This record gives sequence, structure tokens and C-alpha cells, in this order.
Amino acid sequence: MARKPATASKPPHSLFLLFFITIFPVLLASLDMGGLDQLWLEEKEDEVDEVQSHQPSPKDCDFSIGEWVYDKSYPLYDATCPYLSTQVSCRRNGRPDLDYEKWRWRPQHCLIPRFNALDFLEKIRKKRVMLVGDSIMRNQWESLVCLVESVIPAESKMLSSHGPTMAFHAMDYQASIEFSWAPLLVELKEEEGNKRVVHLDAIEENAKYWRGVDVLVFDSAHWWTHTGKWRTWDFYMEGDRIFKDLNPMVAYEKGLTTWAKWVDLNLDPRTTRVIFRSVSPRHNRENGWQCYKQREPLVYSGYIPHVPGQLVVLREVVKKMKFPCHLQDITSMSALRRDGHPSVYTTAPAPELKAHQQSDCSHWCLPGVPDTWNELLYALLI
Repeated sequence: MARKPATASKPPHSLFLLFFITIFPVLLASLDMGGLDQLWLEEKEDEVDEVQSHQPSPKDCDFSIGEWVYDKSYPLYDATCPYLSTQVSCRRNGRPDLDYEKWRWRPQHCLIPRFNALDFLEKIRKKRVMLVGDSIMRNQWESLVCLVESVIPAESKMLSSHGPTMAFHAMDYQASIEFSWAPLLVELKEEEGNKRVVHLDAIEENAKYWRGVDVLVFDSAHWWTHTGKWRTWDFYMEGDRIFKDLNPMVAYEKGLTTWAKWVDLNLDPRTTRVIFRSVSPRHNRENGWQCYKQREPLVYSGYIPHVPGQLVVLREVVKKMKFPCHLQDITSMSALRRDGHPSVYTTAPAPELKAHQQSDCSHWCLPGVPDTWNELLYALLI
């Protein structure tokens, strides 16, 4: 179960446009693109139940079963990392407790190597690593950049952007860690009459940015279940057929199948690694406050809860692929971390005064849970 050592003491207390209005101040400063962060706060995602899933991991070891243990040697980087966006900088935003930075995932039958920034950079020398997906994937991208940036001299690192992508460059290593905004993977376009259409069988406008990348990490789940004012499209389209409404999991299966076919036809497993990260759980059920003032992980009790529909669909699509895509299961371990979300600490100052207005139980504080996802990514690459 999750525990702290008895001797441990507590630490001191539109489409592409949607992407650009979430770019954080560091990128704005370096690229002079103008600043808006509101979409991060406005983006809502439908409920994802906590889940226990069992996908094979490298060397036949399942990293998804285990416990969170308190580790005073964590976090793996400083919370002042300049590449963190405001909305996930919980310490800077006034969160009084810091324990969420100190929990390390310990698998039941595996050892996760501690993230080594210099070794990781050597592994990706002369390579491109790209994380593709929604704002939760951007959350992970910021974590990965912060995990490596402190070992790189200031004159040897830079940020760039192109279309819906942005990249952190480690110039001495001729390597890049990139993020590509594609929350549905398939294309979402504004058509005649300002109608927004999800093209379930079209992907090239997004996928053209993924070509030539050595390691591709994908996610796509939450946007498919958006409803009401949070839904970012008006119609689905497949071939010549237009749908006003479609079962979200049917649409998701069609979209993922389009992605899988593109990977099978366009990528070479001898030169490209493909990883699909499972759905990141939320903790804002009932009245939306289940992550507020939480201080410790939940304890895994051995039961197998309901598996969200997105994960069921994803497993089936990946199973049918010819390309050896690795399904990285982070869902069950992250479901235990209701303490790891920004909650009201998305802005500064005085977040407590806004407690009745805003509680983000979807994204993750950094340093925090996505650092573990990247330790698992590091384990896959070594």
C-alpha cells in the first residue's frame, strides 16, 4: 500500500488555434507568439473510471501493478523549471503541501530505472522524440523537457515551433523532444458555414508532422467523449456520409482505425518506435471536488474496477495492427493519484479564493505523476 517511512517528515508547505492559445509563457518569450492560456482551464473531459488493466510490458514485466511509496529523493527536477506552464506549476501557484512531488511508483514485480537525463539524451542522440495528442500529452511533454533540460547548458538548448508542433532542441546531441497537437489524431476542420467537422477517415494533415520521427508516443481519449459546450465539433464525416451524432466509442474506434492504418502503411519498425499511452484518469466525480485538498495516493486493494470504453477500444485496435505498437498502461497507477492534480492551484495568487469556481482534476501538477510516465518511457528506450 502507499506509505511513508515512519521517520520521514512532511516537506514544507478552431483547431490549431486551440493549440496555440495554450502555449506557455516560455515559448511565448522565445517565439513572440502572444499569450493566452485560457483553453487549458476551459478544457473539460468526461469521467474516466479508475481501472486496472494488464498489458505486457518490456521483458514480460507488468509495470502497471504496484504501489506509490514516499521517497525523499524525489522530485527528479526542480519545480522552478522554466518550461512548465502556469496551470501545472502548483507550487508556484501556492499549493501549501508538496508531498505530491515525493511519491515514486514501485511495481510489484519490476524495477523501474531511475531517470538519468544524460543517459536519456545519449539514447536519443541524433533522434527526434515526439509526443502526439491532447493537453494531457502536453502535460507529459513539459515533464520530459524538465527532466532533461537542467543538464544542458543554456546556449545549447532552444525551443521552436512549426504548425501544430513545438520542439525542445538539445543541440549538442542533435536531438529534439517535440509535442504535436492532435487530440483526435484524425482531422478536425472548419467547413462551409463555420461548421466544425471531424473527418473520421482523414489523418494526413496531422500525420505529415509525424514523418521522420524516431520515437512516437501517442494518446487520444478524452476529446472523443466531450459533450455540450465542451464538444469541439458539429458533425462527423466518413467518406461522403455526414453524421450529426454518433456513439462516442464507435467514432473513437473509427478514428483509431484510421490512425492504425496510417502507422501500418507509412512507418518502418526498423527505424521508428511507436508507443500508445493509455487514458489518463480524472478524479472529479460527484460534485467535482474529489481531488481538492487530497494529500496522499489511494491504496490499490486488488480489485478490478470498470475498464473505460476508450481502453477497451484501444486494446482491440492495437491488437489488429501489423506494426509492433507498444501499449503503455499508465491508467491504473495514475488512478491512485487523486492527490496529484492542480485542483484550485492553476493560477496565482490566492487560488483558495477561487475554489468555488475552478478545480482541475484532469491535468497533473509538475513535478508529479507524468514524471513516472516518462520514467516508464525511459525504461522502454533503454
